[in-house]
Amino acid sequence: MLKYIAKKIVGTKNEREVKKLRPTVEKINNLESAITALSDAELAAKTTEFRQRLEQGESLDSLLPEAFAVVRATSQRTLEMRHFDVQLMGGMVLHNGNISEMKTGEGKTLMSTLPIYLNALTGKGVHVITVNDYLARRDAEWMGAIYRFLGLSVGVIVPGMSEEERKAAYAADITYATNNEVGFDYLRDNMKFRIEDMVQREFNFAIVDEVDSILIDEARTPLIISGPTEASTDNYYMADKVVRQLREEEHFTRDEKSRVSVLTEVGVKRAEELLGIENLYDVSQMALLHHVNQALKAHNNYQRDVDYMVDSDGKVVIVDEFTGRVLEGRRYGDGLHQAIEAKEQVPIERENQTLATITYQNYFRLYRKLGGMTGTADTEAAEFKKIYDLDVVVIPTNVPMQRIDNSDRVYRTKEEKFSAVIENIRECYESGQPCLVGTISVDASEFLSNRLNKHKIKHSVLNAKNHAHEATIIANAGEKSAVTIATNMAGRGTDIKLGEGVAELGGLHIIGTERHESRRIDNQLRGRSGRQGDPGSSQFFLSLEDDLMRIFGGDRIKSLMDRFGMEEGEPIEHNLVSRAIENAQKKVENHHFEIRKHLLDYDDVMNQQRQIIYTYRRDILDGQGVDSMIEERIDQTMAEIFTQYIPDGGFFADINQQGITDSFRYYFAFEPDFSVFKDESKSMEVREALREQALDILRRKEELIGKERFFALKRYLLINIIDMAWKDNLLSMDRLKEGIGLRSYGQKNPLMEYKREAFELFDNMMSRIKDETVSIIFKVEIAEEQEPPKLENTRNGAASPRNRAERRRREKKVKKSTPSANAPCPCGSGVKYKLCCGAN
Repeated sequence: MLKYIAKKIVGTKNEREVKKLRPTVEKINNLESAITALSDAELAAKTTEFRQRLEQGESLDSLLPEAFAVVRATSQRTLEMRHFDVQLMGGMVLHNGNISEMKTGEGKTLMSTLPIYLNALTGKGVHVITVNDYLARRDAEWMGAIYRFLGLSVGVIVPGMSEEERKAAYAADITYATNNEVGFDYLRDNMKFRIEDMVQREFNFAIVDEVDSILIDEARTPLIISGPTEASTDNYYMADKVVRQLREEEHFTRDEKSRVSVLTEVGVKRAEELLGIENLYDVSQMALLHHVNQALKAHNNYQRDVDYMVDSDGKVVIVDEFTGRVLEGRRYGDGLHQAIEAKEQVPIERENQTLATITYQNYFRLYRKLGGMTGTADTEAAEFKKIYDLDVVVIPTNVPMQRIDNSDRVYRTKEEKFSAVIENIRECYESGQPCLVGTISVDASEFLSNRLNKHKIKHSVLNAKNHAHEATIIANAGEKSAVTIATNMAGRGTDIKLGEGVAELGGLHIIGTERHESRRIDNQLRGRSGRQGDPGSSQFFLSLEDDLMRIFGGDRIKSLMDRFGMEEGEPIEHNLVSRAIENAQKKVENHHFEIRKHLLDYDDVMNQQRQIIYTYRRDILDGQGVDSMIEERIDQTMAEIFTQYIPDGGFFADINQQGITDSFRYYFAFEPDFSVFKDESKSMEVREALREQALDILRRKEELIGKERFFALKRYLLINIIDMAWKDNLLSMDRLKEGIGLRSYGQKNPLMEYKREAFELFDNMMSRIKDETVSIIFKVEIAEEQEPPKLENTRNGAASPRNRAERRRREKKVKKSTPSANAPCPCGSGVKYKLCCGAN
């Protein structure tokens, strides 16, 4: 009650935030007449003026009213579009590093030009992240007219671009790209061998379009660059054959909520018979057990044309459950994708080993400032705040909303539900009112399409199989009698404009054929109707056989239907039903949040290691950290030797000369000269003198090889040692994560155990880097006629066919004539044979 009274007096938090923005809107409006009166040249010159004022110490905040007024005037001249006051508010929210929630059709794309221009004035770059390539291209070209008029450069990142083109696009004042492209470019940059080959620059400010789709929905899957392992695919085929002969209930049970299937005791025995082994749970059979479990999951928990599709090339491709789009280049991990390939009897691609990985959460945290925009973020406000420290501000609509949202209709069976859906579509079609029909899977959209064909109702279908025609289909969806079937409408990014005479017919009618697990996706579907005060309506049709209802809320609703004596074909519409559905959706959303939080908790551990390694690499590549890093490693090694063999506060007579000699011979490839010391020489003097002897070896080596050539060699060795150690560490971390969940059976917290063991793995990796750096740098030699080895880039961490062929040619050459141990290796590395190919 007190909360209710307080809200009435002081307003909600959101209302107070919106109220704070209004005085600045007034300032911008007061500047409009003066700015509009400027000539084209005077208006364009404002950019130079703003930049000069920034250099003189003025802040972006103080420039905001003028800069926003300039963008508004420019938009009117170039695009004939004037920003509404609510768009000015949304732009301020983005500039402040928060999320602006604006209803569909309120002009988020145009609104974003305001903070983009303002922040691009610094010259540090602004990234605009979109959900697909089409929107990146469209927005860069469409909104680019404003930026180019004002003298700013615009770049766009799309698949297939060369490294030079990417670098140029990132160097622009404003860069449009998809979340996948910027994420993978970050990982690839940190696998490069030269600073000048890196395409990205500092992470200044990013605006994420459809922010809930990218930072929430897609954040369940990390970005991974991987290379193929040598593992055989035979086990996948073997496991698939076994699973095809198992029966549900008798041999395995299926849990649809958790999306797993588990063998029963009878099932284990049957699998052992089919595999011809005694114990499937024997340590030696753990890999085979894993394949059987993944095959079970592939057959019973993942459906074709719902979770994935098989494309025209015979490849299994994932369908995004939130957007209905194909996730290009993405694969299920942990062998599940291969199990699905075996199930669908298409060629199996080998399992991959992780070479670089990052979650979207940790990638977007790299930006100094982050903003986002969408039509549906408020339901996830708590997660945005907790994970990204982003507040959600709901911006009021420019014109009051007129759409009528009807209560859900719930039927007993899917057949009854779809009959009602067809009837509703037929009514719209005959009256001329356009309707948009939302489905949650490719399978459902094609089923409904076949039903409409039987009723001779003309329609268009938009799903993962024909997403290339997305813009055309959506552009025509508001015409008279248009019937459009679309899988999840999240992030379509194209407004549906009403055709002539459609407003008088009631506007666009939205039909939902099923409730999605996430309320946001349902809200996005509804949001396609009622843009800018247009009339519209929406109606969801459900059945007790729908997955969401059956798994999470069906029993309670079924009892309500029985209580009210509902007959076949008759729906139920009641507040209790709506609440039960909403509660079911909340359960699923909470489950998904836990998955994302779990992923992030583990990646946070990895992220600390990743930042250290990536910083090391960059320091080495820019040449600043090479000598200091080698000296640091030498000092660490010496400290360990001295601690063991030279007592603190002692004298030369007290040291263990043999121990030091053996250690120096192993690590530094020389025997120390003890003749320079006296028995009364202090231990500190001995340590310093021995250190100088070692450094003197390196100085002489540098003189012999040449300063530049020796530096290039040191950099080459350091990068290769770090990369090999990091790759092995990633593999160890992957294996650790796979089995860490079992620690809970021993009453141990898996995350704490993961943190502890991950630290040990990282500590061991750093020791390995230290030992190998010291050992190799003292032992390596380069022949006078040899050039030092060059660092060469290979995309995605995999060697190019040309490089592989060259390596094979060199290997054959080595086999033909084995050189002496100290001769230069014939592979051309410039390193002694015994330390290169001969080391194996």
